Amino acid sequence: MQIEFIASFAVISADPAASRKLFVESLGLPLEGAESDADYLHSEAIDGAKHFGVWPLEQAAKACFGTAEWPAELPVPQASVEFEVADAPAVADAAAELEGRGYDLIHHAREEPWGQTVARLFTGEGVILGISYAPWLHR
Repeated sequence: MQIEFIASFAVISADPAASRKLFVESLGLPLEGAESDADYLHSEAIDGAKHFGVWPLEQAAKACFGTAEWPAELPVPQASVEFEVADAPAVADAAAELEGRGYDLIHHAREEPWGQTVARLFTGEGVILGISYAPWLHR
């Protein structure tokens, strides 16, 4: 597996309105998607980060498990980090390598509606870890 860079870091928020108040109103971060309290807030315009986001827990649950509720048997995640690989097939290869090393995936490599290919697992630290290929980060 060849990790090229950290593609994304997101805080996972069980209270999107409070997070919006902190990150947008108080810190003044240039986050898009702030039209409603439940939107995924994000920016590619903060120096030092390819992508920073505030991911509502409901949306994280939907992305990982296909349901709006986080599974009760799992700790609620606090953050998400995605590591970028060279191309979409490398995501599947990395996921297979992680499984071969004994890690259980939340889901295997798949293409999301916005064009990113990602496989995810849940770490012992309570972080959603993604192996990702986002074509727009490679232009």
